[in-house]
Amino acid sequence: MEVFVLNEMKTFSKEKMKKVKLFDTKNFFCDLYCLKPGQSQKIHAHQGADKIYFVLEGIGDFSIGDKKKSLKNGTAVIAPSEVLHGVVNNSDSNLTLLVFMAPNPNRND
Repeated sequence: MEVFVLNEMKTFSKEKMKKVKLFDTKNFFCDLYCLKPGQSQKIHAHQGADKIYFVLEGIGDFSIGDKKKSLKNGTAVIAPSEVLHGVVNNSDSNLTLLVFMAPNPNRND
């Protein structure tokens, strides 16, 4: 059984958003995204895979398709397959996200 204490896994970088891999199976992956103030994940899309962002702490400005919304801890949003999406930390505090994606675009086995 793999168990992670997320507060111990958080890793921030001055240079760019950090991704910390938690789970990576044939069916899905789960990462911890850590963004310092001013950092972002550029707008992009995935073909054939949906992504869920769950805000653990902080406030993130999310773009999903043509919609934009600020979300805080305890909220989640989905970016369906082929829909442009990204997130920006425009706040003065760190932003930590739990990110799930399925099916796993990184695995072909």
